[in-house]
Amino acid sequence: MAFSPPPPPSSSDKNAIRATIAMADIASSLCALFLITLILVASNRESSDANGTGTGDRHDRPYSLRGNQLLLRPCDEIYVVGEGETLHTISDKCGDPFIVERNPHIHDPDDVFPGLVIKITPTKKARKLLTS
Repeated sequence: MAFSPPPPPSSSDKNAIRATIAMADIASSLCALFLITLILVASNRESSDANGTGTGDRHDRPYSLRGNQLLLRPCDEIYVVGEGETLHTISDKCGDPFIVERNPHIHDPDDVFPGLVIKITPTKKARKLLTS
């Protein structure tokens, strides 16, 4: 018994194959985009400190990401002291030289501990420096 080769694909079969390949290309591109997005989100979360912000530069000022632009911003109004921080480092980071005066619950400026909640009010001059 002799076997005959299969008939050549018709033009409608070729179009169906091309459409399937195009859909597979689109699906793989979307998967790659999704994975890149996940990697970026995960790396942003890993670089976050206890206050939920990453560090923007070598002076450890917090940043926020908007589009392709890295914008320095002052600290949130309510600030939770992290491990190894002092009022001096927080003052430099957040641009508030009057932390002790604005927080009457701080009796001794040297007695600052992780988890202490303080109010931060950056000065206008510090805000300009941070955003320029």
